Amino acid sequence: MLNAIPKEIAIGDIYLPPLLVAGFLGVVCTSLTARLLNKLQWHRYVASPPLAELCIAIVYTVLIGTYVFPS
Repeated sequence: MLNAIPKEIAIGDIYLPPLLVAGFLGVVCTSLTARLLNKLQWHRYVASPPLAELCIAIVYTVLIGTYVFPS
């Protein structure tokens, strides 16, 4: 059953590593989260908003890579 876990993600005839897909989805989720938080004016409470967005992207990427694309 160990061979049932895919090592690559196939989109058409293109094989992509799971971390690349997880990173892309993490950046997309971060973009949506940042738009929502910008409407709430969250930048007033954060010293460095770009650094906070980078941290959110890393957290999303790790969560997606761990739970959606386990390898």
